[in-house]
Amino acid sequence: MVNNRRRILLSLAAASFVAMFSPQVFAAEPLNLKISHQFPGGTIDAGDFRDRLVRKFAAEIEKKTGGALKGTVYAGSSLMKTNAQFSALRKGALDMTLMPLNYAGGEVPETNIGLLPGIVTSYEQASKWKNAEVGKALSEVLANKGVIIVSWIWQAGGVASRQTPIVDPADAKGLKVRGGSKEMDMVLKETGAAVLDMPSNEIYAAMQTGALDAAMTSSTSLISFRLEEVAKNLTTGRGKAYWIMLEPLMISKTVFDQLPKAQQDAIMSVGADMEKFALEQAKADDQAVAAVYQKSGGKAFDLTEASVKKWQAIARETAWKNYSAKSESCANILKLAEKTL
Repeated sequence: MVNNRRRILLSLAAASFVAMFSPQVFAAEPLNLKISHQFPGGTIDAGDFRDRLVRKFAAEIEKKTGGALKGTVYAGSSLMKTNAQFSALRKGALDMTLMPLNYAGGEVPETNIGLLPGIVTSYEQASKWKNAEVGKALSEVLANKGVIIVSWIWQAGGVASRQTPIVDPADAKGLKVRGGSKEMDMVLKETGAAVLDMPSNEIYAAMQTGALDAAMTSSTSLISFRLEEVAKNLTTGRGKAYWIMLEPLMISKTVFDQLPKAQQDAIMSVGADMEKFALEQAKADDQAVAAVYQKSGGKAFDLTEASVKKWQAIARETAWKNYSAKSESCANILKLAEKTL
């Protein structure tokens, strides 16, 4: 009887000892990456493609890492204000964000190249940047500031205007216009326009009240923020454009560096895979936005090569010179970007 009891106690002790060292005990808790963006939320299959992209990204990294990495998406600036994202990313207070790179221009002047008017005029040219000298130089600057680009996402933009369509630079004279970047604002001022600075998610209200006559933003934002309800004229970015924005998916370097290499590789691999989806969707939205305006009773106008060159000529003498004069680093990045023209 005593022996049986002793055997039972020894068996229980052994089982407890084994359990202490089981894989479940040593398995790390899944890391949940917080992914913030300013755009309307949807689902993985419907809605703004930038929101869909980060949801697809989150699903794929979870699959690729066997659940070790997860992602929670905070759409519509629900986690933090739009303009606070980049600073939080640098400090490691935010894990990931998808945002217009030029929004970081106040902290890192080099990032204004992401929406320098006329420096990128087609998706074919934009696709060269990642592996070209300009992409490597920009990535190095960002890494030194605590940020890593995971997906290179480019979007052409258009102009929504309440009454007067803006096709040539002369059309902007006397209008209150949101350019989307300080560099674009310089070009607009040269045309005689008054400029207003605001995130794209604030355009609708400003146009609705009449505080804003026209706004330049991406084709996707033109659709997602329903600007056809308050502006009946559209200049599209399909075919030719002088407004093409770099809007990457980025991760905090502080967060990234703490991950095992296998997880780092998974993030960068999935991020690269997302670039094809982004390109397809951006091109589709360039076409779709014209249809949205026409369906709502508005008019859509396309840019000609001559119109693009007029905008580009003003940009060279204003925005490009200003950007180049900021620092040797900016001057170098602009020089490298011009090699892709």
